[in-house]
Amino acid sequence: MKAALLSLALSASLCVSARADFTIVQKVEGGKAAGNEIILKLKGDRARVEASPQMTMIVDGKTGDTLTLMNAQKKFLRISGDKAKAIAELSAKYSGATPERPKLVATGKKMTINGYEAEEYVGETKLFKASYWIAPSFPDSAAIMKQLQAVIPAALNDLAKGMMDYRDLPGFPLRTQVKTEGGEVTSTVTAIKRDPISDAEFLVPADFQEMKIPNMQISGDKPGPPPSTKP
Repeated sequence: MKAALLSLALSASLCVSARADFTIVQKVEGGKAAGNEIILKLKGDRARVEASPQMTMIVDGKTGDTLTLMNAQKKFLRISGDKAKAIAELSAKYSGATPERPKLVATGKKMTINGYEAEEYVGETKLFKASYWIAPSFPDSAAIMKQLQAVIPAALNDLAKGMMDYRDLPGFPLRTQVKTEGGEVTSTVTAIKRDPISDAEFLVPADFQEMKIPNMQISGDKPGPPPSTKP
């Protein structure tokens, strides 16, 4: 799940409904995750993404810190916001991503999704073409969008050149279709719950062990050959 990468902090003037807890369930068709359900839990500026029973990702929108839980192994990987920013910057430099995010265009096409009339918006770059089906009348759409915008660090959004993010969308997408050279993936929202979510959902379980990664320097330069050991 490449996903994503997106931003903006909520202002203090947001209404109470914008700070509600949301659980968003999506069905995935196409790609390696075909048939999977992705469960996204939003609480304030934190997000928990359950992409599969084996893996869970937790994002802190304030710090940019990311936790990846390997559930079967009971291990987790922690990446700080600063390191994530450096990785995203390096990735953008060498991936050939475009310097600007794609412009979103309304096609005029409409379809009914989960009982709501949705309108198609399309964004395209040399790396992908995406269709977003947005239903203006979907309940709590504005509140959900504000939390989605708040939960993903702004730095990653700005560095994820060539990718669409929630700041660009005029509403919450009930269906997203992304076409790349590797194929097409469609994700459709099947349920949204507004039940309170425990703070414990955004913490590492007590019996999980942290995986350490090498403390290597990340820079924009490609690594050179190792120093010679000859006398």
